[in-house]
Amino acid sequence: MHCTVLHRWAALMLSVVFAISNLTACNMINLPRNMNLKAFSPHQAEFTCKYEADANPPITAQAEVLFQQGMAVTSNDLWPDKRDYVKAAELWKMAADLGHWKAAMNLAGLYEQGLGVTRDTEQAVVIVEGLMKKGVPAAFDKMGIYHQRGIGVKGDSSRAYAFWQLAADMGSSAAQAYLGEKLDAAYDNPSQGFWGNREVGLKMLECGFAQGNGSAAYFLAMSRKNGDQDYVRALKIYHDGVKFGSRDCARDLSVSFDEIEPLTGNTIDTARADRYRELRAALELNPDLRFPNLDKVLPLPPAELPTWDGRRETLIDAAKGLVPIPTVRPTPGSQRTGRAHIPQGHVLRASSQPPLAVEASTLVPYSGYWLPKLHAIYRAHEQAWAQSQVPQRYIKGEAFEPVDRSSMGQYARVAPRTVWQYLGEAIPAAAAVHPRVAQGVARSTQVPEPHVRCRGSMPCPRTGVWSGRVPRDHPMAQLYNRWDRMTYIEKGHPFPNPRDQYIDIASHDVRWTWLDNANQARVNGIVDVTLTDLHDEQGASDA
Repeated sequence: MHCTVLHRWAALMLSVVFAISNLTACNMINLPRNMNLKAFSPHQAEFTCKYEADANPPITAQAEVLFQQGMAVTSNDLWPDKRDYVKAAELWKMAADLGHWKAAMNLAGLYEQGLGVTRDTEQAVVIVEGLMKKGVPAAFDKMGIYHQRGIGVKGDSSRAYAFWQLAADMGSSAAQAYLGEKLDAAYDNPSQGFWGNREVGLKMLECGFAQGNGSAAYFLAMSRKNGDQDYVRALKIYHDGVKFGSRDCARDLSVSFDEIEPLTGNTIDTARADRYRELRAALELNPDLRFPNLDKVLPLPPAELPTWDGRRETLIDAAKGLVPIPTVRPTPGSQRTGRAHIPQGHVLRASSQPPLAVEASTLVPYSGYWLPKLHAIYRAHEQAWAQSQVPQRYIKGEAFEPVDRSSMGQYARVAPRTVWQYLGEAIPAAAAVHPRVAQGVARSTQVPEPHVRCRGSMPCPRTGVWSGRVPRDHPMAQLYNRWDRMTYIEKGHPFPNPRDQYIDIASHDVRWTWLDNANQARVNGIVDVTLTDLHDEQGASDA
């Protein structure tokens, strides 16, 4: 009887273990990393261009600020030992909790490498799986990379390519660039990783290029150059690729302008080669850089090059995107008069030390702002009087003026004595720095008011940097309305045509806003690359 009980107990435990194992295996199979995938088909007959901006979940302003702050403290402009990955992990975790998918992707990257957090590839995979469940195309592209490299999962190239194909079909510009280059061949060579499906490959590259992907621009430019011998189009795509942050495009153009090549009109132009070389070097140091205003410092021929002072910083800063400085609002005390006036943009220093207080009958011992106070407060009307007082500036050696206590009414005479509390001199308020400026990828500008606007179908009414937008209800609004969608244009020239970048938007649908920042012309007609805002005194126009 005892043996029978033991046998039954052992059988029961074995069945429990088996059930748990099956349940665990079932759960693992159902994880996004193990999802059923359609096998990679390099000879697919069709490809429909989709944009990841249309698929990604919306990002709130609060989450975006946290994300950009994390980018700023890990900026490639900082020395490696100055980058604060611990702080970035905290910021990106908060942003990810608010639904910011880019922050979540960056956080997964920290877990991959063990930067700011303990290295945990399983956690990285889990984060990416969470984004896959939300339909983020870039997450499927990342899962392909994980399978290719065996990061947190078993290495499997076949599944990697299947994930990349799915990501490209969903709109991932990175996957479109990668697979587009693999398919843009004249014949198949799987051992070397390319296949002859140029029609589909080009469609993928054009779709990635439309999304501003630098790698897609590079591979597309090479295809137009080597496959089609369309040098005019290839040169323009290469140039746009530099705007998108492709150091490969910058490298190729620096070489081409130094040699006699059909791409650059069989003309050597060392000045242009030098500038592309500087841009490539900058992108080597900071791959996050983008140069939407490249034409301000390096327009394509036959345009004349503006004079450049030879400093890389000038070249880079002038080509960066711009972020508008918020409208200046009055700072506290700036609208008061007399002694109570505090200059605009200045504040009184906050101090952790007890402020110095002197009797009202004492001569002013220090120049600066002084606040009238009661030596003690016992009644509500005394509290109300104290709260209504404002700092007043006195010069050392002056006598404090009599304090008006009439608002206390009949209690004014019996109120505690008046003392003056020293608050110090006003100091310039710390200017708020936009996170992208702190990151080193943008430059701030004061947008002139009233605004100058023009439709894209009209000639540019004045030289400078222009920012383009389409209405929010436009089907391409998610793709087109980006912070860096801007360009530098000379007066009288046409605005960029979105269809030249494979974006199905009519020119007249784009509304351009002038951000100023034109290069400065000398008296002798030579134009210098400048960063100074040059505001037009003639007022606004609306073409």
